[in-house]
Parts: sequence; C-alpha cells; structure tokens
Amino acid sequence: MAHRTSAQDVVKAIKDVDFPAGKDDLVQAASRSGAPQEVVKALRGIPPEQYANREEVARSVRTAPDSDLGTSPAQRAEQAREGGRPGQSQHLREVPKPPVEEELDR
Repeated sequence: MAHRTSAQDVVKAIKDVDFPAGKDDLVQAASRSGAPQEVVKALRGIPPEQYANREEVARSVRTAPDSDLGTSPAQRAEQAREGGRPGQSQHLREVPKPPVEEELDR
C-alpha cells in the first residue's frame, strides 16, 4: 500500500496546534485547516496518545520510508542500530543528531 501523505503535509496541516495535543485535536485541526483528505486520514491512523510536538506527530504518521523526514543515510543506519518501540518501523524511530550538530549545540 503506497502512502502518498508526506511528513511535510502533516506538519503543514497542524501548524496552528498548541502542544501537547491528542489525536482528536490533531485531526480536528487538520480538518479546520483545509488539509487534504489523505492527511486527515493519516492522522486518524496514528496511536491515540499525547504528542509533545509536530516532529512526534510526523514520525507517527504512516508515510513512505523514503519520505521527506530529512534523514541522512547515516541517521537511517543509526535508527536501525538503536531500535525502537516493538512493532515500530525503522523509519519512524527516533532520529539521532549527527555528531557535528551535537557539537554545535554545546
């Protein structure tokens, strides 16, 4: 099954949401913003949890593994090594910062 919804589409649809927010809040906000039905449908498919920010939501929405999450090949490899929650797809796992970014943040 091909997922045509991108992470950027989801983030754009929920740009006015105040976080933390629950699944129902996100679905309603996307509907109010006039988001495409594919985006609203994708948000309906996320787990009913409290989300702390847009990035958490984008990682929870089912998108193509090579979608626009902006991960480098090195970050995808780190995702594979680190693992994630049971049953969580590799491309949805936490993305570690590259060492250069970590150094710049200090």
